[in-house]
Amino acid sequence: MGLRGDAAIVGAAQYKPEKYATAPQMFHLEQVADLAAQALGDAGLKASDLDGLVINGPQFHEASVFVPAMAAEYLGIELNFAEVVDLGGCTPVGMVWRAAAAIEMGLCEAVLCVIPMRLAPFGPSEDPAWMARAMRFGGHSTAFGAPEAEFDLPYGHMGQNTGYAMIAQRYAAQYGYDQAAMAKICVDQRTNALANPDAMFFGKPLTVEDVLGSKMVADPLHVLEIVMPVAGGAAVIVTSKELAAKTKHRPAFVKGFGERLSFKSPSYAKDMTVTPVAAAAKRAFEMAGVKPQDMDAAQIYDCYTITVLLSLEDAGFCPKGEGMRFIKENDLTFKGNFPLNTHGGQLSFGQAGSAGGFSQVIEAYTQIAGRADARQLKRCDQVFVSGTGGVMSEQGALILQGG
Repeated sequence: MGLRGDAAIVGAAQYKPEKYATAPQMFHLEQVADLAAQALGDAGLKASDLDGLVINGPQFHEASVFVPAMAAEYLGIELNFAEVVDLGGCTPVGMVWRAAAAIEMGLCEAVLCVIPMRLAPFGPSEDPAWMARAMRFGGHSTAFGAPEAEFDLPYGHMGQNTGYAMIAQRYAAQYGYDQAAMAKICVDQRTNALANPDAMFFGKPLTVEDVLGSKMVADPLHVLEIVMPVAGGAAVIVTSKELAAKTKHRPAFVKGFGERLSFKSPSYAKDMTVTPVAAAAKRAFEMAGVKPQDMDAAQIYDCYTITVLLSLEDAGFCPKGEGMRFIKENDLTFKGNFPLNTHGGQLSFGQAGSAGGFSQVIEAYTQIAGRADARQLKRCDQVFVSGTGGVMSEQGALILQGG
């Protein structure tokens, strides 16, 4: 069972990452319309071609329920398929495979997958400081009855930094830890960002010494190993094979996918060094009928360097415990033998909330379409894409292939 591989990404739009303080404020409905128009223009399609919508729900400003109906009404379209996905940073990957599955089931022909992540204007009774307070606990729930509110937060396990540091500490105890190798992930991805004018850190070179000399936030994670939150947003258009043939650029067909949710807090992980992407990637590769070594590039979710390391191992690009050796022995830049996060990754491109994972999806599509300009790979027919939500809690994988 699985996809036939008949649905494809045919267009994309992505706001250039900006600091929250200087980014324009737009209502989320406005952002949806703007991103949809840009993505449709990129594909050479019209709004009337859309009959499916996958959107984020929990962080949507204008509504907490009936979000697809409100967005469709605002866009002036009628839908045969609508979905809300709530998987944190795994949401974009989850959106794409759900859209592809709906298309292959014959439910719809063209699906807009969209996440607006610029701040919306505050109303007269709204407090601009809400965001800072909300970010205090990261993705953890403080609601009465939430297990983490009782068993995690009171003991200092709050926010994302502590959770990922805990995973890194466990990995170090089991396999050892080479901080220079981890810093190389940042440096190689920054090299890629230097060829991407849209990246947040474009024009700002980085060295291993810079990374290791940066502030230690949560041992062993330095500040330059942690993603920078930015304002942004993104959208892609997924269509049927028939409609894809009428679009402007080479499509990226969704050949395989996998998804795994293993826990909410890593406190309850059976083994913190084995992540959900292991099962997700295995299913994706098997569904597509390919192997890790067949990939021309890997666009791996990179909220932290430890996320990249574990994803490389668990997806099968190198054996468990040998990820740091793999990183040191391979060139991860767009010019190298193992192109990784060729747009700079979120570590150098920036992370626009749950839309951050779209940067990996869109980079894979852009490379397959041959439109990556200075960072374009000489050959790019098959790309592995991953998404990660929570604290390595929920992960997904896509295999995209040029048509």
